Amino acid sequence: MGHDGRADDPDKRTLRREILAVRNRLTAGDVRETAAALADRALGLPELARARTVAAYVSVGSEPGTLALLDALRARGVRVLLPVLLPDNDLDWGAYEGEGSLVRVRHGGRMALLEPAGARLGPDAVTAADVVLLPGLAVDARGMRLGRGGGSYDRVLARLERAGADPVLVVLLYDTEVVRRVPGEAHDRPVHAVVTPSGVRRLR
Repeated sequence: MGHDGRADDPDKRTLRREILAVRNRLTAGDVRETAAALADRALGLPELARARTVAAYVSVGSEPGTLALLDALRARGVRVLLPVLLPDNDLDWGAYEGEGSLVRVRHGGRMALLEPAGARLGPDAVTAADVVLLPGLAVDARGMRLGRGGGSYDRVLARLERAGADPVLVVLLYDTEVVRRVPGEAHDRPVHAVVTPSGVRRLR
C-alpha cells in the first residue's frame, strides 16, 4: 500500500540509494560467504526451526544470499514458498523444489528474478506460512523495514492482515543495514526479527 499513488518519501529514497551503493561494491565471494552465515543464524531462530511452511524469496545480485537457507529448510522437510511477480507488482507463490526448479524471469526493464517453475498456488498461499522472510534494505530497532519501493510486500502484509494471519516476519540483512531509524509511515507493519551474518536480533 506504500505505492497507491503517494510520492515516495525522499528520506527513504536517499537511504535506499546509500545502501544499494554499498551492496553494489560486494563481490560474489562476499555474498556467498555471508549467505552461509545467514543460513546458520536464521536456522537458530526457534520460530524458523519449528516452522512447517516458510514463505521466502530467492536473492539476486548483491542481496543477502538466501539459497543456502532455502536448501537447509527444504532438507528439514519444511514447505518453502517462493514469490512469482505478477504484472501489477502483486505476488503469486510456488513451492521450492530445489535450485534446479528455478527459472530466470525478466520483468520489463528490471533485473531478472529467479522464480519457481512449478504450479502457481495463488496470492493467498502466503497466508498459510508460519514465517515470512521479507527482502529489505534496512531495518531499525522498532522493526520498521525499508523495502525496495516496489510495493509488492506491502500487499503481502495487507493480505496477511486481512486474513487474520500472524506469521513471524523476519528480514535478512547485512550487519550495517540495521540502522538507527528507518523513515516509517503509519500503515507500515513492523517485523519481528532481523537476521544478519553476525546474529539474530528481535525487534519491537
